[in-house]
Amino acid sequence: MKTVQRWHSDRLEREITVVRWGSYGRPVLVFPSAGGDAEEIERNGLVDACEPLLADGRVKLYSVDSVAGQAMIARTDPVERRMWLLNQFQEFVRRELVPAIHADLGGHEIDVIATGASIGAFNAVAVLCRYPEVFCAAIGMSGTYSIERFYDGAWSEDLFFSAPLQFLPGLQGPQLDLIRQRRIVLASGEGAWEDVGESWQLAAVLGAKGVPNRVDNWGQSWSHDWHTWRQMLPQYLRELI
Repeated sequence: MKTVQRWHSDRLEREITVVRWGSYGRPVLVFPSAGGDAEEIERNGLVDACEPLLADGRVKLYSVDSVAGQAMIARTDPVERRMWLLNQFQEFVRRELVPAIHADLGGHEIDVIATGASIGAFNAVAVLCRYPEVFCAAIGMSGTYSIERFYDGAWSEDLFFSAPLQFLPGLQGPQLDLIRQRRIVLASGEGAWEDVGESWQLAAVLGAKGVPNRVDNWGQSWSHDWHTWRQMLPQYLRELI
């Protein structure tokens, strides 16, 4: 079962689309690639790849327009606004999208699994590390985690608080304690356009803070493309649920 919702977000200053597939099960928020919209994962077969899990009522998939990623890639807005939008997008996820998911679950505040590929992997890990009170696990597929290069070398507090590689090294206290109770899987191939080094870099930072994680290297036969992610996502969802 597929449903489409649209609403205007004052945080993002635009209309946003959220799509859901499935009727029952653990909520899974799938972030699109950088330039993707909420239905990108369906067009590229990722929803079909998860169909057995959907049919068995083990998961409900949700996806949302990649507002900050689209701006990140287009680079038409001033860099300060692009960094602001990244921060606002994550706040939108926590303050608007997660409550909408919980309402869709009948008011049950079930922890969400976050996942995505490429920039979507960055978003998945970022929201778990920033909001571990509502996310229980993250699956990063072919992740791009060093995002500073998309912002022309600029820096701001918006970027700092949005990027795990920036804020995790100095993190202490209850937020870190809670992240240490979560699970993060970083999967990557070594084929065309893949860079498993990004996953190892993030894993080193997570490990230094005592956050449970692992890097799965799928090898040279797997490229930075949808056929890889169609294999990865169902496998890891079965493991986590």
